[in-house]
Amino acid sequence: MLCPHCHQEIQTYRNPVPTVDIIIEIEGAIVLIKRKNPPHGWALPGGFVDYGESYETAAQREAKEETGLVVKNMHQFRTYSAPNRDPRQHTASTVFIAQADTPPTAGDDAAEAALFNEENLPHLVFDHALILSDYFAFKKEKS
Repeated sequence: MLCPHCHQEIQTYRNPVPTVDIIIEIEGAIVLIKRKNPPHGWALPGGFVDYGESYETAAQREAKEETGLVVKNMHQFRTYSAPNRDPRQHTASTVFIAQADTPPTAGDDAAEAALFNEENLPHLVFDHALILSDYFAFKKEKS
């Protein structure tokens, strides 16, 4: 794009959009939500980071909104930023691990919320199969 005044090239910047995902552990299982909105399917709870919000606060908020759970012992796991990880746009997701004590209940843009383990995972949207593969490998390394 050219500047209308000096006719020099103006650089336009497009950056990945920050998101969070949260792996919530409950008694040896993890919480997944079935999305109400496209892309439809099962996913980790998560979403976009609001302006002025920390990633940690966003993860706690998304957990509460989508699963009804107040999480504890939250820590950062990894960041996933492949340009094609979300079919809607380029996002960079910081993934957290936390625990909760009660069963999840679907809320906000979650049609369902349920507990799963490594052996009974449903088909997952986004890159959440990769995230969970990394998570289960990490858990095995630690034990």
